[in-house]
Amino acid sequence: MTKTVLVVDDDPTQRRLIQAVLEREGFAVAHAESGDAAIEHLMAGAKVDLILLDLVMPRLSGQDALKEMRARNFHQPVIVVTAQGSIDTVVLAMQAGACDFFVKPASPERIMVSIRNALSMGDLRGEVDRLKKHKTGRFTFADMVGGSAPMTLVKRMGERAAKSTIPILITGESGVGKEVIARALHGSSDRSGKAFVAVNCGALPENLVESILFGHEKGSFTGATDKHLGKFQEANGGTLFLDEVGELPLDMQVKLLRALQESEIDPVGSKRSVKVDVRIVSATNRDLSLAVAEGRFREDLFYRLNVFPIEAPALRARKDDIPALVEHFIRRFNVEEGKKVVGCAPETLQHLLAFDWPGNVRQLENAVYRAIVLSDSPYLQPFDFPAISGIVAPPPEAVATAPTPVAQGSASPPISPDAARELMAELPKDAPVRILDERGHLRTLEDIERDLIQLAIEIYAGHMSEVARRLGIGRSTLYRKVREQGLDGVIGGADDSETEAA
Repeated sequence: MTKTVLVVDDDPTQRRLIQAVLEREGFAVAHAESGDAAIEHLMAGAKVDLILLDLVMPRLSGQDALKEMRARNFHQPVIVVTAQGSIDTVVLAMQAGACDFFVKPASPERIMVSIRNALSMGDLRGEVDRLKKHKTGRFTFADMVGGSAPMTLVKRMGERAAKSTIPILITGESGVGKEVIARALHGSSDRSGKAFVAVNCGALPENLVESILFGHEKGSFTGATDKHLGKFQEANGGTLFLDEVGELPLDMQVKLLRALQESEIDPVGSKRSVKVDVRIVSATNRDLSLAVAEGRFREDLFYRLNVFPIEAPALRARKDDIPALVEHFIRRFNVEEGKKVVGCAPETLQHLLAFDWPGNVRQLENAVYRAIVLSDSPYLQPFDFPAISGIVAPPPEAVATAPTPVAQGSASPPISPDAARELMAELPKDAPVRILDERGHLRTLEDIERDLIQLAIEIYAGHMSEVARRLGIGRSTLYRKVREQGLDGVIGGADDSETEAA
């Protein structure tokens, strides 16, 4: 659930400073000290949602690394970071595939605005791609969310069945995503790109079932003012998905059986049969074998539909997929509602994983939708899911002062001011670089860095090469920071013969 940012920079101090900014905002951070290391990190399959890429690095430069990433089909958003903000540099980076840039040093606010905008653009591109596949009938099993063992089995069986014309019956509880599996079957078959027509048999008016499925001629009955093709002819050459097929009346089951056996239909009022080429995929949330035993479903039709059964697992049987599903729904609803929610707080995800989800994926989808609409935080909180967590939203004044959630396995959550003051009291009074201010709050990174550089210059008597080596940065970076922090006077008072040469 937590977004991971890969920070690529040969300057370890820069990496640590950016890491502090990102972790404070709840992101997970991975490091790479060169372009080669970044590509190796991506090739290893590590989770990376966004890349901060320094342009000037030894061996493989940022520009070349970006080109190599795109050549290897890594399409994560890339924000380039440079100390040389020339127009030519920016143009080249954008042409290579970067989505934004900023010049070092950048304020934390500038960094976060750039990252959030880049992630939003990535969500938008992903949603456009999803809608295109949905519209053109090219949605496949590779696009389905979920890698749990039950879903892996469904995908494996579906991919095999998709290559043939065998009739498929998808079973499972309401809300498990049977239509999603049907669309993946269609998109993975030779009929991909052709018509996919879905019919909810349980929602058809009983007196219009035959007309809706098989069509009718003009004037064939009262109100038939125009010719209607019907769902079978609409799906000709493609796939017809009969959802809740167990709800069909018995007389329609007979006509459906004939259509399946003969590949032809008889529109209402027509004098001749019409040949159709349709792949049938049906689904039900009922036990059809029991319906056959009770006489509510034809046995011959049952055997005709149930040639290749696929059982869609309930969400409670595939809870490993919940984090990926939540992330998918967050991206989608961010685009639809114009929000910029980053993800779920760790404690929120724990509540979602512990819930039983009787309504399955559909219930999870609607719960996330409601949370997205109501949330004012970058991270969904437990009180955004009151029906699941049992936690009611705090009053507005409490929300305003609530700490930002952090990534699991990263920095610890912010401590309260009282606890911070107690911690400060335990620190040595003569500590050369203070971490907390007089009120017990953390000082800014800029202030801490200034004091640390000043202390290093004093300890090493202004020998800037030694100062740079001890701080783990280059001399040019050190001199730039000295100028930015207004420490030129400290160097001037130090006994350092290097300053003239620098």
